[in-house]
Amino acid sequence: MGKIYIAGLTVETLIGVYDWERTQQTSLLLDVTLNADLNAAMHSDDVNDTIDYAKVAECIVEVGKRSEFELLEAFGNAVMSAVLETFNVAAITVKIVKPNILPNAQTVAVELSRERN
Repeated sequence: MGKIYIAGLTVETLIGVYDWERTQQTSLLLDVTLNADLNAAMHSDDVNDTIDYAKVAECIVEVGKRSEFELLEAFGNAVMSAVLETFNVAAITVKIVKPNILPNAQTVAVELSRERN
């Protein structure tokens, strides 16, 4: 088992509870950790034997483009579902950072994890 990390992935999406948040897209920053069996790739040096992190990032950006959630938690659930349905990963952890939303804090964030059933 190994881990693949994608850090600071920018995802544009419509998200927020307040009316003023619903008028334009917000840039979220995602840190994603994928647990996967990387043994074959370690020996083959073949991208077909691993999780293509560019495709994972593309999948997550697409989830952001089509979603209109109010809560980061709901958005995170959609991201985890899409990745688990599309890629052969054992588990995923997603940290979603929403910058500049509180006047006295640089960011707020949630971190969510799920394992493949």
